Amino acid sequence: MLARLFLGLRSSGFYVGYYSGTVFISTFFILLFPVLSPKGRHVVASIWCGFVLEWLRLCCGVRYVVHGLENLPKTPAIILANHQSSWETILFYKLVFPVSPILKKELTQIPFWGWSMRLLEPIAIDRSKPREAGRSLLIQGVDRIQNGNSVIVFPEGSRSNYGSVKRFSRGGAKLAIAANTGIIPIAHNAGYCWPAGKFIKRPGIVTVVIGQRMELGERGASELTADVEAWIRTKVALLNKRSS
Repeated sequence: MLARLFLGLRSSGFYVGYYSGTVFISTFFILLFPVLSPKGRHVVASIWCGFVLEWLRLCCGVRYVVHGLENLPKTPAIILANHQSSWETILFYKLVFPVSPILKKELTQIPFWGWSMRLLEPIAIDRSKPREAGRSLLIQGVDRIQNGNSVIVFPEGSRSNYGSVKRFSRGGAKLAIAANTGIIPIAHNAGYCWPAGKFIKRPGIVTVVIGQRMELGERGASELTADVEAWIRTKVALLNKRSS
């Protein structure tokens, strides 16, 4: 009971700093946006990401290690990863540049953070309209790739619980084929420290594994999706064993 109370207090401290820092940095970003270069905008966004990750470490004891940094895309690619929390979205935006994340359209309405994200031209989709969302993903995604950005896709669609991986949709693979670009698979176990939908953050080490670029070859969307999903499932299973 006392241990859980202690974790709750640490998590409360994290959220106080998290929201305060987000308001401050987002306001700074919005005001300077007109005079910032694309690289400068990424630097400011990276400062926010770095702040959140460091504040999480100080408050909740959550550290991380990344394997395969040499596999980060040097040319535009589709990044497919499992999705367990908000943590990985923060890290990925810090690691990859230039990048366009895919997010729910309603998230761009969130004060300060959402307003900042809208300025960065993410691929915002309406999940209440699946067919329209699929078309929008392809149209916007190809445009971002052609303009030099990588695109982050979470093919599970929503966050999964720690230790599990939901079935992948083919949207990311279809986008890779439409844009004629390779896929970078990423696996992680962020849900151990930042469980989906939970207030309390657990101390520990999040491990992230970045795989080698998968070129399209002659594979169709179904085969590509199956290959990436199999790779990520294997890596997640290994990470789960190490965490247990």
